[in-house]
Amino acid sequence: SPGGEASAPAPAPAGPAGEHVGMLEIRCGKILKVWEHETADKLFCEEIDLGPTLGVRQIASGLRPFYKKEDMEGKHVLVLCNLKKRNLVGFPSHGMVMCSSNDDHTAVQLVVPDGPCSPGDRVVTEGFVTDPEPENKIAKKKIFEKVAPELTTDGEGYACFRGVRMVGE
Repeated sequence: SPGGEASAPAPAPAGPAGEHVGMLEIRCGKILKVWEHETADKLFCEEIDLGPTLGVRQIASGLRPFYKKEDMEGKHVLVLCNLKKRNLVGFPSHGMVMCSSNDDHTAVQLVVPDGPCSPGDRVVTEGFVTDPEPENKIAKKKIFEKVAPELTTDGEGYACFRGVRMVGE
């Protein structure tokens, strides 16, 4: 700088403040196989293709009251991927299939992104594109629980965050 004074480095651009959807690793998946959980009446067990990086994961979903397994197989879905693997009634589940519901949870449906999406594609919301947080931080800081109230669907059934549609990256 003129005069020989060192100038301070420019501040890094600020990302979105607080917990937001960009912290979640939501990816497109394709349901390959669905079967009824052996002992849990409400659970389906699924094998979901999440693309070449994450591969095929097993995920349990409480969707039996709302879907037939043949209506789920082959469907493209959104999957929350940066959750720790955990046992749901003895089944090792590694992720969450994203769904929407009415207020009293009597109607539940799978949500989709706006536009084409291949297994493994990350789904993002404009203004909230950041690197997702690691699995352990999502649980420890209860990030999904804080973000979930702002996840909605629009009139056409597309996934939204704060009213902005989520799209395949």
